[in-house]
Amino acid sequence: MKEEISLESFSTKDIEIIEKSTLYSGFFSLVKYQFKHRLFEGGWSDVVVRELMERGHAAALLPYDPVRDEVVLIEQIRVGALEHESPWQIEIVAGIIEQDEQADDVVVREAQEEAGIAVNQVKKLVSYYPSAGGCSEKLDVFIGQVDASTAEGVHGLASESEDIRVRVVSRCEAYQMVESGMIENGASIIALQWLQLNHQQLKLAWQS
Repeated sequence: MKEEISLESFSTKDIEIIEKSTLYSGFFSLVKYQFKHRLFEGGWSDVVVRELMERGHAAALLPYDPVRDEVVLIEQIRVGALEHESPWQIEIVAGIIEQDEQADDVVVREAQEEAGIAVNQVKKLVSYYPSAGGCSEKLDVFIGQVDASTAEGVHGLASESEDIRVRVVSRCEAYQMVESGMIENGASIIALQWLQLNHQQLKLAWQS
């Protein structure tokens, strides 16, 4: 008779890591895992072999001006889209969370570095794995209160080869960019969809 295991009982104790080795270490790291795991219908799997990209964790922020009903977006070249239709991607502010940093501090810093704007307050929306099938990264997504009239120009750190252009658009126009497929970044889509659903409550909270 097979042992029955409830979904709720599954955790790291139901994994046996047989071997872990680093295949490459650079801007990102590539790690090879060999492991077994418990099965939903009982027992254990055969040895599973997977390669995983290690890139730490990140945080992203949608800068929103509730008075002007505008959002601040950024545009920059992305290596993942180099051979696609447009390597220049329209996104929200984001950055890697360094050791001993808090995610909300990261997005405030990145808003200044990438868009030249100050963030008055932040609200966390969600945390998610962008591609858990092959990448360890977890992303915290925030929305931040800003004065969109202060956002303009080109920003970024020369030491990180950044060339980032600021784009200020209305909330409605930004959502149309999601619907048309012009915005292809997951965190940006999530944040803009959340804002479209919750902008009225957010305006009341931030303008009170």
